[in-house]
Amino acid sequence: MSPIQLLGLIAILALIRMVLTLRTRRRTAAPAPAGGDATTATATPAYVVLKEYLDAFIVAGLVALLLITFVVRTFFIPTGSMEPTLQIHDVLLANEFEYRFTKPHDGDIIVFLPPIPTADDFIKRLIGSPGERLRVHSGIVYRNSVALVEPYIAAKPAYELEIKNYGIYVDGTRLEPEQSNIPPRDKWQAPDRIPEGCYFMMGDNRNDSEDSHIWGFAQTGGTFYAGPEKGKNAGFTGHAFLLFWPPGRLRILK
Repeated sequence: MSPIQLLGLIAILALIRMVLTLRTRRRTAAPAPAGGDATTATATPAYVVLKEYLDAFIVAGLVALLLITFVVRTFFIPTGSMEPTLQIHDVLLANEFEYRFTKPHDGDIIVFLPPIPTADDFIKRLIGSPGERLRVHSGIVYRNSVALVEPYIAAKPAYELEIKNYGIYVDGTRLEPEQSNIPPRDKWQAPDRIPEGCYFMMGDNRNDSEDSHIWGFAQTGGTFYAGPEKGKNAGFTGHAFLLFWPPGRLRILK
């Protein structure tokens, strides 16, 4: 449930609570009928119990709204791009608070805004951070010339990739700024290192993942430098830390 949906539900519950309160006041204010039982002029136990339940639901909803707005969010996995780590229909929790105070770390599973038009956030693994060199050769990912040990991937990437000459080259062809988020040359600190504020994201299902080898760099903030979303807000939504549904797959994410 999104924050807007939750806020709407809280508003409906609050409206019901207000209507019950007004009806209760009218009942208690009305004079008892002649010869009637005085208890008919008081609120019935059912009204009292219902109001107490509504109060509890409203308070719980406000707490949940605070949490999902500033602390944690739930995310549903719609595709197989992160298999086998995350399966279609998995539900996970993401910490929205962490990256406000610390930088993302290589290996984090991150929910973020991609630099392409989409209605939903993406979720991928962070493979390269600012200042690092990155290369994919013969199915192996090299970070700063060190081969990564990646037991979490579905299969080795079937493409060659290298960051060089102020760009990302896939199978020898440079990703174009018109289609991908490749910063202009003056934003690079070195021609073969990931620029400041930029991150290279990859799905664990390397050969069936729409990730940085297609659309360029993700960014922690500011606006996208290039590509179809150029000038629009960029950002990381949160660090995915817990897979909690289905119950049989409950575990901490690494």
